[in-house]
Amino acid sequence: MTTTAKTITEQTGARTEEAAGLITDARERIDALDDRIIGLVQERMAVSAVIQEARITSGGRRVNLSREMEVLGHFRDALGKPGTALAMTLLELCRGRV
Repeated sequence: MTTTAKTITEQTGARTEEAAGLITDARERIDALDDRIIGLVQERMAVSAVIQEARITSGGRRVNLSREMEVLGHFRDALGKPGTALAMTLLELCRGRV
């Protein structure tokens, strides 16, 4: 059976049409949130590149480890242990390529 031929309950794993409709609506919200998150990460990457360029141009290092520790702590405090992994990924994305 192709994806287009599946019923809404099969697509969502729900057992009722009502639940399937709720899940479909919530998934659309999640998709929109994901798009916003991706946009914010891309914006953060651009701002980070400006900071790194200014730091390097002034004779500093590309990465400021004490600042990264602050970011890790902020995410951990807000989101718990998984926040640390999320922050590490975000920092890796924002370090740029050298």
